[in-house]
Amino acid sequence: MRRTTRMTPQEEKPGERRTKSPEQALASLMRLCARAEKCESDARRLLRGWGIGEEEASRIVERLIRDRFIDDGRYAAAFVREKLRLSGWGEYKIRAALTRKGIDRALIDRELAGFDREGMHERLQAQLARKARTVRQAAPRELKAKLIRYGLSLGYDYGTVIETVSTMIEDNEPCEPF
Repeated sequence: MRRTTRMTPQEEKPGERRTKSPEQALASLMRLCARAEKCESDARRLLRGWGIGEEEASRIVERLIRDRFIDDGRYAAAFVREKLRLSGWGEYKIRAALTRKGIDRALIDRELAGFDREGMHERLQAQLARKARTVRQAAPRELKAKLIRYGLSLGYDYGTVIETVSTMIEDNEPCEPF
């Protein structure tokens, strides 16, 4: 009688990849996509990791899109909402992350056009205030420089970061471009 149970992590060899049949891969992706939003590139990456060939992967992805398990527009909307509200990211960082995932530029523009630009200053100010509490620099100029770099790394535009940092830290020296 053939053993049908999965191997335990101890039985697997460290360098060995877990492979799945196309049917198993489809079922696994359906379960994953039902629990959390996935984009087409995430699905293709998982399929490659499971040892599924390109042709079969394309058929699986087409089926998932047809059955609405995968929808890049829905994924982009959820991604923008999560990164804005929970992670405090700015527009540039969100745009770059979605572009890396292969999301269409028109979808990215549509989703970013709908976000609250008025709340952007408050979100940025909250992030910068949190960062300012952890910085151990006494000189206002050094603190300003660190906060500007941090704000830019969050993906906010330069003008917004400079304006927000200037209102937070009052010193006699204006913020200068780097």
